[in-house]
Amino acid sequence: MIAKNKLNAGIAEAIQTFETNAIPEERKSTLKMLIDYIQDKVNNCEAIRLNFICTHNSRRSHLAQVWAQTMASYFNIMSVYCYSGGTEATALFPIVSETLKKTGFIITKISKGENPVYAIKYSANEHPVIGFSKTYDSDFNPTSSYAAIMTCSQADKDCPFIPGAEKRIPITFEDPKTFDNTSQQTEKYMERSLQIAAEMFYIFSKIRTN
Repeated sequence: MIAKNKLNAGIAEAIQTFETNAIPEERKSTLKMLIDYIQDKVNNCEAIRLNFICTHNSRRSHLAQVWAQTMASYFNIMSVYCYSGGTEATALFPIVSETLKKTGFIITKISKGENPVYAIKYSANEHPVIGFSKTYDSDFNPTSSYAAIMTCSQADKDCPFIPGAEKRIPITFEDPKTFDNTSQQTEKYMERSLQIAAEMFYIFSKIRTN
C-alpha cells in the first residue's frame, strides 16, 4: 500500500471513514464480479483496463473512474488504467468536480468549451485522471482487452453488448441528478461519491498481489 501521506490529505481522511462491513452482502456479490476480473488479470500479470459506462458520461461513470484509479494506487495494484464513457457524449457535470474537490482532489480545467477537459489529481506525484465526456467507444478509450462496468441501469439496458469488452459487469448506482437544483443537491452528490469510493476501496482491498 502506498503511504497515506502520498494521497491528497482530504482523500486520505475520507478513506479512514469507510466502513466496508456496512456494504450489504447482496451488493458484495455484485462487486465480486469485478474483484474476480481484476484478480485474474493480476494473477496473469496482465494490464487491467476498466471502462466505466453510463448514459451521458457526466456523473456516475466519472466518479467511478476517478475513485477506482485512486484506490488502485492506494493499494498499489499495478497496471490499472481506468476510463469512462457514455452511450452519448455531453459534459462532465460541474457539481461532480466540485464534489471531488471537497474530498481533496486537485482539479485543473485544461480546456474550455461545451465539453471541457479536466485533470484530476489524487496524489501530487501520480498522473492525473483525465476527465471529459465521451462515448464508450471513443478513440480515447481502449478498443479491446477491457472490462465494461455499467454504472447506470439505463446504459446497462441499452447496451447488452459492448464491442471489444472481455467482460461486461453491471455495477449500477442511483443517479444524483435526481436532486439537481434542490436543497439536497450538495449532500446527495457527496453521498453518491462516497458510496462509490467505499465500494472501490472494498474491491481493491480484496486483490492479492502475491
